[in-house]
Amino acid sequence: MTFNDLNIIPEILKALSKENYTTPTPIQEQAIPAVLAGRDLLGCAQTGTGKTAAFAVPIIQLLMEQPRKPNIQGRVRSLILTPTRELALQIDENIRAYSQFTDLRCSAIVGGVSQKAQERALNKGADIIIATPGRLIDLIGQKRIDLQYVSILVLDEADRMLDMGFINDVKKIITKMPSKRQTLFFSATMPPEISKMVKTLLVNPVKVEITPVSSTVDRIQQSLYLVDKANKQNQLNHLLQDKSIVSALVFTRTKHGADRVTKELAKVKISAQAIHGNKSQSARQNALSNFKSGVTRVLVATDIAARGIDIDELSHVINFNLPNIPETYVHRIGRTGRAGLSGVAISFCELEEIPFLKDIEKLIGKNIPEVTDHLYPLLGAVPARLEVKQAAAVIKPVKPKANPARKPKAEWFSKSRTSK
Repeated sequence: MTFNDLNIIPEILKALSKENYTTPTPIQEQAIPAVLAGRDLLGCAQTGTGKTAAFAVPIIQLLMEQPRKPNIQGRVRSLILTPTRELALQIDENIRAYSQFTDLRCSAIVGGVSQKAQERALNKGADIIIATPGRLIDLIGQKRIDLQYVSILVLDEADRMLDMGFINDVKKIITKMPSKRQTLFFSATMPPEISKMVKTLLVNPVKVEITPVSSTVDRIQQSLYLVDKANKQNQLNHLLQDKSIVSALVFTRTKHGADRVTKELAKVKISAQAIHGNKSQSARQNALSNFKSGVTRVLVATDIAARGIDIDELSHVINFNLPNIPETYVHRIGRTGRAGLSGVAISFCELEEIPFLKDIEKLIGKNIPEVTDHLYPLLGAVPARLEVKQAAAVIKPVKPKANPARKPKAEWFSKSRTSK
C-alpha cells in the first residue's frame, strides 16, 4: 500500500513525496481512513511508529475540506495537546511540512519562552494549535485563545501527561471546547485513570493498536553492562571511543546527572550537550538542533526532556541509569528504532538497579544479552538472571572507602530488599 491508496488530497501527497514518505506505517494505514471518515480514534502505540502523521495528515485534509472562514484572532479549529515543549515543537515542524502546499496556519504554544511571538501568530488566526497545557491555560485566561470552534481534538501521549500531573489541566481545557467534536486519543499505556478518560471523551472510537512491546524491542540490538555506579562514567567514556557510535542519546535519571555526565564527556574531548527541564527553551532547542545536525555527537537527556526528540537514523541509545518504570525503557530504546529501522541500545546496570532490570525483562519477555568481558565489571559479579533476593545474597561485601559508619552496598541492598 502507498499513500495514494488512502484517498489523500493532492496537496498533502505532494508534501509527503517531498518529505520522502512512500509507504504508510501500520498505524498510518489504519488511522488515516478512520479519521478521514470522521470517527473518534483510540491509538495505542509506542514511540517511533509514525503516529504524528497518522493524525496530522487527516486533520489537515479535514480542515481543508471544511468551508473556509476568515481567520479570526485567537480562533482555533484543531487543538493538539502534548506533555512537553519538545514534542509540541516537533509536531509543529511535522505539520508545517505536511501542509506546506496548503494555506493552513499552524502554531506551537509552549512555555519556557516569551509569549509575544505566540501572540502574534494567534492574532493572525491559527487553524491548528499544538500546545502544552500550562501555557495554553495562561492564554485562555488572557482571552487570547478561543476554543469554542475546535472541531478536532488530539490528546497525544496521554499517559505521560498523567505522569506529569497535567490531567486536571487537560480536563479544564476540554470544558472550553464544544462537546460535539472529533477526538483522537493516543497513549502508549492504559492506566486506570487514562481508561476512564477514554470512556468519557470518545464516542464509539476506532481502536488502533500497533507495535506491541515485544516487536518494538525485537528489531533493536540490546546489550547490558553490569557496572558499579562509580564506574559508569568510565564505561561510557570507553564505549564512546568507538567511532562507529556516530550519534548517541544518553539517558540519565536526574537533571544534575545529565549535567555531570556532559561535563565528564567534555573532559575526554567528546562533544556533548545536556537537555533537561532546568535548561531554558532556547538552550534546549540549540542542543537538539546541534545533535540533529551532527555538530554534537552525544545528547544527554532526562526522560521528560527527551519527549519529542525525533532524529532520523539515531545510531545508539545508552541508558546511563535504568528507569524504574519498565515501559520507559521501551520508550527510550525506541528512539533508535524509528519507523521500522534497526538500532542499538546499551544499558548500564548498577547493584541497586537490578530490580528495575528484572521488571524490564519481564515486560519485554526476554533477557537483555549481557556483556561480561569489559573493563569495569560490577564488584561481586551479580548473576543478573537470579531472583533479586538470591542475587543480593551472593554478592560479596564491599569495604567502605571513606565513611566507616556507612553500610556497604551489598549489606544495604540485602537488608533493604528483605525488609520490604
